[in-house]
Amino acid sequence: MQFDPLDLGLLAIVLIVLVGPFMVKKIEHNLEVFLFVMGVLAVTISSFYNKEALISMLGYTEHQAELIGWNQEIIMEAIKEPVVKGIVPAVLVAGLLFHYGKASVQKAMNSIIKTVPLKVIVFLIVVILGLFSSVITAIIASLLLVELMNCMPLDRQTKINLIIIACFSIGLGAVLTPVGEPLSTIAITKLQGEPFNAAFFFLFNQLAIYIIPGCVAMGLLAMFFTGKAKAMECKATEEDDGGLKDVVIRAIKVYVFVMALLLLGGGMKVVIDKYILGISPEILYWVNMISAILDNATLTAAEISPAMSMVQIQAVLMGLLIAGGMLIPGNIPNIISAGKLGISSKEWAKLGVPLGLILMAVYFVWIFYIPFHIEFHF
Repeated sequence: MQFDPLDLGLLAIVLIVLVGPFMVKKIEHNLEVFLFVMGVLAVTISSFYNKEALISMLGYTEHQAELIGWNQEIIMEAIKEPVVKGIVPAVLVAGLLFHYGKASVQKAMNSIIKTVPLKVIVFLIVVILGLFSSVITAIIASLLLVELMNCMPLDRQTKINLIIIACFSIGLGAVLTPVGEPLSTIAITKLQGEPFNAAFFFLFNQLAIYIIPGCVAMGLLAMFFTGKAKAMECKATEEDDGGLKDVVIRAIKVYVFVMALLLLGGGMKVVIDKYILGISPEILYWVNMISAILDNATLTAAEISPAMSMVQIQAVLMGLLIAGGMLIPGNIPNIISAGKLGISSKEWAKLGVPLGLILMAVYFVWIFYIPFHIEFHF
């Protein structure tokens, strides 16, 4: 396939997005703006692709070629989708509810902590939020997670570790229904025709055997990271002192974050189509680690096809889901949690990357080399 110098520019953006937050403190402290600038740059570079070449080389239709680079559709999508998908409204409304209901949450948590061992509480939070995120959405689950962890009698580093582990659980569990997250909605839409005729419980039936043990494993791991922490009174933490101003600012930051990821995904479409879609599922599984910095819903829309086998579909989705927990931009729960608790990219990557790699390796062996699969039917 013909190499275009523009490809190099887009691949350089991927490298900058991966390395920048770890190398430059100003980027780390302004991650939303940085990603937005990178998204704008990616779309701008993609605007210079020769449309006729895209049609002949990649099989694009004229309409598809016209949608590469800056156009009204990508601009409107970037502006509207964070709101239309319910991400920003959910963050804003839930933030207000939690702000005014904080005292009740603290009182309830104090009562629970006095009677239930802390490790058991942590286990239940991680597993229940993970599995129920497919019903209450990953956004609400992550907001609940942050508020509960804010109220936990734990030091900051332990909270960070538990948040990261719980976000892996939420990221996995949300895929079980099309309600949970955009990735699952897109996957169901792409597979609703022949031969799969995907309905509401399709992803649950096909992926629950992988997802449920994963959420439980994250709960057990969270218990381990809780260590020897002892129960103490639940008190408001520093993160709670910003009031309504912080609720609004957090919603704005999430809006910019999601807009940035949409622009990055749109700008990278040609590179994805050129170099990713034609490779084997075993390799694609590992290549999908790029979902640690790109919108996994965009990658799902590009990669999933009814022409794939069920194993290929499982591999693509599991790769995207697991890798999404590795870095802050990987999925919405990470973005919300890191923003609320002030978790830096380095702090997240310290546990997120090794944990993600271990999970990737375990599921790779399970999906491709262990002949054990149970299909649920609902």
